[in-house]
Amino acid sequence: MISLQQARNLHLAAQGLLTTPPKKPTRKHLLAAIARMELLQIDTIHVVARSPYLVLHARLGDYPLQWLDDALAQGSIFETWAHEACFAPTADWPWHRACNAQVRCHWGLKHAQRTLERDGDKVAALLQHIADTGPVRSADFARPDVASSPWWGWKDEKRWLEALFANGDLMVARREKFQRVYDLTQRVLPAALRNAPLPSPAQVRNHMLQTSVRALGVAQAAWLHDYFRLKPRFSRAELDAAVATGTLLQVAVDGWDAPGYVHPDHAALLRRAEKGTLTATHTALLSPFDPVVWDRARALDFFGFDYRLECYTPAPQRRYGYFVLPVLCRGELIGRLDAKAHRTDGMLEVKSLYSESATPWSAEQLQDVAQALWRFARWQGLSRITLGAAQPERMAAALRRALAQTETTP
Repeated sequence: MISLQQARNLHLAAQGLLTTPPKKPTRKHLLAAIARMELLQIDTIHVVARSPYLVLHARLGDYPLQWLDDALAQGSIFETWAHEACFAPTADWPWHRACNAQVRCHWGLKHAQRTLERDGDKVAALLQHIADTGPVRSADFARPDVASSPWWGWKDEKRWLEALFANGDLMVARREKFQRVYDLTQRVLPAALRNAPLPSPAQVRNHMLQTSVRALGVAQAAWLHDYFRLKPRFSRAELDAAVATGTLLQVAVDGWDAPGYVHPDHAALLRRAEKGTLTATHTALLSPFDPVVWDRARALDFFGFDYRLECYTPAPQRRYGYFVLPVLCRGELIGRLDAKAHRTDGMLEVKSLYSESATPWSAEQLQDVAQALWRFARWQGLSRITLGAAQPERMAAALRRALAQTETTP
């Protein structure tokens, strides 16, 4: 049996969040981080930083944002529907293509199929246009009269491009100012991958099971389907069969009423957890779309962290704020903060800050969070940090002092 905290530490180790990032991150570190997570969810909200860059910062520290864009343009990663719209290692393309075609029941794929059935001739004409003239962006097409467009405001060509992307006819060749540039799959994907036979549904399901367990470090059966949004959910019988064949390991976790599962690749980490020697030393601000918290039910079960994204909630009804970042500190989710980057003013505004407990953070936690805030601010090119309200209230003054003390710390 392992303790709950050791289970959390095993999870964070698998996710690359247990210990401090490399002092000098490289492009190889970036690709390794994506491979470790298996998926890097894409979101366009950039009130502090767009989510994929923020997720990587939590694992890499101060790295150039251009590296992620380059990895896509150079073909090291690709975009796909998975948990949601995600980046994934290009080597995994056959698994994702087969999963999307055979197994996954994602709303984005269903919507694409309806679009292809309804607008088939027009979609085919757009595909031929790309074949004849080269890559396109949605912005290359005129916007329709907003009054006659769908409620989400997408032009027809945008919907058709998305449908062709989901169907595998197009891929995202690169991004320009975070806008997708679409091209024919045959011009983006290496022939060796494009022509490889796709795995069967049974192979896909087993692969995604193994991959989900490895990415999560340790997981309950109920958590596993969400990582790649698979249906039906994985059953205890499937997991017990994997344990019987040695493709998964089983472990008891203190406080869990269900067994935990660990991938054999993490056997050494599991042995350390059993000895109680996995030590968390890293503090970071997490994106709302970080794999650690993107499954809200898992975050609540595993960390006792009840999180909801409130940017789509009317302002008067929000409890915490527009784009609230979970605060990870040495193996625990100790709080959350609502922040905004004012880039023209060179300022990171922490509008509000909340401790998960009724008591203020310890001096060590305050120091860790202050350093994490400064690392984030400097990565974004910001030279000032302001702090508004905090709960408990007296924590605000303590964090301001910690921020002042760590301002000059590299």
